[in-house]
Amino acid sequence: MEDAPAAPLKAVTLTHVRYPRGDSLGHFLAWVSLIPVFISFGGFISHFIFRRELQGLCFALGLIISQVINELIKSSIQQSRPSSMCAVLEVCDSHGWPSSHSQFMFFFSTYFSLLCLINGVGVSSPSSRRIIALLPWPSAFLTLYSRVYLGYHTVPQVLAGSTLGLLLGAGWYWIVNTMLVDFFPAVEETAIGRFLYIKDSTHIPNVLKFEYDNARAARKKPAKD
Repeated sequence: MEDAPAAPLKAVTLTHVRYPRGDSLGHFLAWVSLIPVFISFGGFISHFIFRRELQGLCFALGLIISQVINELIKSSIQQSRPSSMCAVLEVCDSHGWPSSHSQFMFFFSTYFSLLCLINGVGVSSPSSRRIIALLPWPSAFLTLYSRVYLGYHTVPQVLAGSTLGLLLGAGWYWIVNTMLVDFFPAVEETAIGRFLYIKDSTHIPNVLKFEYDNARAARKKPAKD
């Protein structure tokens, strides 16, 4: 009895990034294309562990919703990745329009910038807010370039992803800060909110100074007692 033929293999492409051997720029851009992974698993998990801010939780939820929308569009449109590279990169069985990496980075950068410029993220100086708001954008544009350079996407695919990410980021920011923010105090008072110390600090003009002053006061209080 002959053995049944082995099922075709499919690569997990979340962190599966290839670049031309010996290409220093390609090596650098391969790491750049992993920035969404670092943000997701490093930034937001660390933020939840140490901050427990409702604004940050909504930010993360928006990124998840954005990626779900990306997958729904990809499965509906089913536009192929660049044919010249898909076999080499082992991505011929996945779809390329719109680019999920580009969408992620532009959603993140848009929401983050609006959060800095409008909410302040605990920084009172307008000039400091503007500088901080610009921080994610070089990485966002480098991610676009990396996906085309490495052969994972065409230019239209990364432009579609970046445009969709920008629109969804701005739209989700508006939803969170004009509608969902009204429910933040109620969420803080729920059993799980109190148990996990979930809070909202957006009403505090300078969170850094507020926490600094309270930390120093708490340190000095036992000495006075």
